[in-house]
This record gives sequence, C-alpha cells and structure tokens, in this order.
Amino acid sequence: MNPRKPQFAQARRGKPAHAKPSLAQAETTQLVQIVKPIYGGAFLARMEGKAVFVPLTLPGEQVRVRISASKRGYDTADPDEIVAAAPERIAPACPHFGACGGCHYQHTGYDTQLAFKQSILRETLERGGVQAPEEIAVISGDPWHYRNRIRLAFDSAGNPGYRARQSHNIVPIRECPIAAPLLLKAASASAEIMRTLNWELGQTEISFFCNGDESALLASAYTVNPEEGRFVKWARALEERIPALKGAELIRQAADGKQMGMAGEWGSLGLTYPASGFDYRVDRGSFFQVNRWLVDALVECVTEGHKGNLAWDLFAGVGLFARKLADSFERVVAVESASASKAALEHNLRGSTGEAVIAETLPFLRRRRPMEKPDLVVVDPPRTGLGPETTSLLGEVGAPALVYVSCDPATLTRDLRALIGFGYAIRSITLVDLFPQTFHIETVVRLRRE
Repeated sequence: MNPRKPQFAQARRGKPAHAKPSLAQAETTQLVQIVKPIYGGAFLARMEGKAVFVPLTLPGEQVRVRISASKRGYDTADPDEIVAAAPERIAPACPHFGACGGCHYQHTGYDTQLAFKQSILRETLERGGVQAPEEIAVISGDPWHYRNRIRLAFDSAGNPGYRARQSHNIVPIRECPIAAPLLLKAASASAEIMRTLNWELGQTEISFFCNGDESALLASAYTVNPEEGRFVKWARALEERIPALKGAELIRQAADGKQMGMAGEWGSLGLTYPASGFDYRVDRGSFFQVNRWLVDALVECVTEGHKGNLAWDLFAGVGLFARKLADSFERVVAVESASASKAALEHNLRGSTGEAVIAETLPFLRRRRPMEKPDLVVVDPPRTGLGPETTSLLGEVGAPALVYVSCDPATLTRDLRALIGFGYAIRSITLVDLFPQTFHIETVVRLRRE
C-alpha cells in the first residue's frame, strides 16, 4: 500500500543543504515505526536507539524513510512509503499539502489533531518541571478558512505561492483551505495586475489582512526595487477587482528580507475589525490574532471573571484584551512597543478606562515596579516568551492574578517554572486552537499568587 508516495516525492524537493546524510543513507530507505507527535510538526520514530523525526506520518504507522539530515542527537527523515497506515489517516483537503510548508496535520482528522496538541503541551510542561492540571481545556472552532492574514512570494512564472516545506522554494498556490477566501482572490488578482505592470516579482512578497467578515482588506507589498508610481497603479487596479481593499503600503526590502522602511502608501492606514463587542481599529503592520473564528472566545478566556482597580496588559498590540478589561477595571494600562500599533491602540482605548503606554515591557516593569501593584497582569509575549528578568520583575510586582497567553509551549514552560518559584500557582490551562491543520499551539494559563 503506497497511497501517498507521489506526494512524498514532491515534498522532498528543496530539502536543506546543511547536515547532509551520507550517500548510502540518502540512497536507501529504512523501515521505522512511528511512535508519537512532537512539537514542530514531525513525528518521532527510533532507529537503532536514535531519535528520527519524520513529517507527514502518524503514530502507529510503519513507514519507509530516507534520512535527510543527521545530527548528533537525532536524524530527520522524509517518508518514502507508508507500509502500514494508521486508521486515523485521511486524504488531505488541500492539493498542495506536503509540498507547501504551511500545514502539518491535514492527513488526519481534527479531533486527532487536537489530541496531538494536548499531548504535546502536557508532555512539554511536565518534562520542564511544571505539573499540568488533570484537565487541559480546549477551545476550538471551524478548522477551515480561519486565517485572516497570509503572506506570499512569487515563483519564476509570477505565480503567487507559499514557501516549501524545509526550504525557501516557492510552491505555487491555486487554493488555500485554511485562509479566508477573500485573501486568495486578492492574491490571484494582485499577481495578474503586477505582471501587467512588469513588476519584478522574483524579489517581491505580498501580505493581505482582512477583518472577520471579509468586508475590509489591507495589503502590504515588500520589494527590493520599489517604484511608487507603479505601486499606486497596482493598488488602484486591485481596488477595482477587490472592492474590499481599504489601504495598501509599499515596503522597501533588502535582498536578505530585512525591511528598510516605507516607500509608498495608498488609501486608509487601517480597517475596522468588529470583535468581542467592540469595533477595533487595526492598522497596516500591527499585530492582531489570526483566527477570525476564535477572536471572541480568546478574549473571553483571557478576561472572564477579572475585575478590580488596576490591570496591566503587557505586549498589548492594538488593545484586544485591554479594551475588554476596561469594562471591568477602574484603570487599565496597555503596554506596547511596536510603532505600527501605537495609533490604533490609542484609538481603541479612547473614551475608556484604558491608558496606552508606548514602551518595551522590560523598561516599563523596571520603572513601575515600586510605584503600583495591579490586581491583574495579562502577558501575551512573542514566541521567545518573557525571559528571566521579566519573570523576576513580575514576581516582585506580585499581582494576585496573572494570565499568560503563549504561542510556544517550551518558552511557556520555562517562564511558568520561574513564576511558580515566585509564589504563583496554576489555576487552569486552556489550549485555544488558533492554528488548525498546523503544529502551532496557543495556550492561556491562569495563575494566582499563593
């Protein structure tokens, strides 16, 4: 039985050049038994006692694999043939699955995906010395068409696409069942217009962001050789094809991908995003949660039951949590460092009990620590987490309640271990599945000071 072999052969293209296996390893396949999922999208097998990480497989399967990279502690391998398939295996909904690097779990049902994530989260916590509660709650929604933001590049023929699995190659995309349909329509129309304008697509990337009901759209174009006149023609033509387009920006980008600054603007700076009972302003380049089906549920999970005199919302973005907290706290301080979020954050808190503070979290804590003690602290840091000094300062502040929103279980575990050392205890852990079909895990942890 080999129902996935053509797909696997395609997925192996463009594998990384570093840590090459030996010629003998590359030319031969070996039979392995898949044991369990691991964070990052692959699955664990063992070969002569050594860990082997294999994507696109499932626990219980027997798979012939080819080693693609070998390191001291583990090997990575590509599946070549499913010898014995797991009963949980299904046909992926997307024809690009396997080659495209965006999704990792489309070859199994959604209930199984959620079970994988619960297992990975619990194991990561407990391996790191953090005792997880008996129940890890799950909040989930429709696992399709949920993304309100995508970013694409272009292949040599000018077709829009995503980066390939394990490489920077472009996989042309005809469809994307995890994205809001408006985004793919905009991508297709944009590519056609750019080709007519002789845009240098080989050195261009483009991102789109829409609100929950797809009534408003923002676009950002990143290119090495920006031309404002051509950009304005593109934006106007795109608006004719996609009337939801409200604004666009042109960003100068270095060859290595580093952003070098604004080169052109068209239309509105932001859009209105109704969520959790409020019309949020979200500007181009600012952070907003990606799952349009679960924004309200996430806000409720973070803020429900909290009230008092003072709350801090650290890493506040455009104020998604802060605006809701302002309904139940006499004062809310929302701390955000990204300049792209500043105007929207101030706008969203206007007329409420919220106050926007444009600062990095660490300097804010150093300055505010001896001055005031909040009743609640909400933290939603980037993937790198809080780090030792931030957790130490939060421990000194000693707010009676703390809610940690995390997108990485490893850094979450590290930070929770530190916070527990400062007297906090975990009251609940909720897995909010903002990224169905992928390995990404969003977690909300509620803590109380003992």
